Amino acid sequence: QVQLVESGGGSVQAGGSLRLSCAASGITISSYYMGWFRQAPGKEREGVATIDTYGRTNYADSVKGRFTISKDNAKNTLYLQMSSLKPEDTAMYYCAADGRFKPWVGLDVADFTHWGQGTQVTVSS
Repeated sequence: QVQLVESGGGSVQAGGSLRLSCAASGITISSYYMGWFRQAPGKEREGVATIDTYGRTNYADSVKGRFTISKDNAKNTLYLQMSSLKPEDTAMYYCAADGRFKPWVGLDVADFTHWGQGTQVTVSS
């Protein structure tokens, strides 16, 4: 049974930083495509950052230069380092995983099968 458990969310002021973690069980993340997605109230879930099995990354334009996705295969944990946070980054953040082969991993929600429960990030101005 695949479990993805996010942590690290919270409330910060604009310009601040947070690091999200996603502890995985039931899968070996080194063999999976992993990603972070977010959903703000009244909006659709959107891709934030993804990382493939080779460590290649992909970022939404809105977070490029501010967020960094990484993973620790030994800890089976995915991270999202978020800096220079803005009020528009406020959302529930979800960790996702998928084991199906992909020639390239983008930011499409439909490309991911397994999802965590989410962790809330609130950025105040």
